[in-house]
Amino acid sequence: QVQLVESGGGLVQPGGSLRLSCAASRSIVRFYRMGWYRQAPGKQRERVARIKNGGSTDYADSVKDRFTISRDNAKNTVYLQMNSLKPEDTAVYYCAAEPLPTNTGAPDYWGQGTQVTVSS
Repeated sequence: QVQLVESGGGLVQPGGSLRLSCAASRSIVRFYRMGWYRQAPGKQRERVARIKNGGSTDYADSVKDRFTISRDNAKNTVYLQMNSLKPEDTAVYYCAAEPLPTNTGAPDYWGQGTQVTVSS
């Protein structure tokens, strides 16, 4: 079991930046993969970015070159740096953990989410 707590969300103007943090209740150093997902009103949850324990990353096309995922295993924390934010980035952002590889690639653990609103 692991608890995930997100922070860093808020209201930001278009073109602005935010950094989200996800603190895990125990060590994530051996976790296969950590990720960020988001869900906008009336839409399905979508994958934003993921990072494996070896450091390799993947991003949704909509956030490539604007968002950066990173992990600090010593602090049991995963980050999402979001730059050049757009109104369409408005959503609840969720942190997720995959301690071991799964057939579906679906995370086993989820945080409660943090709201990001991009508006002028």
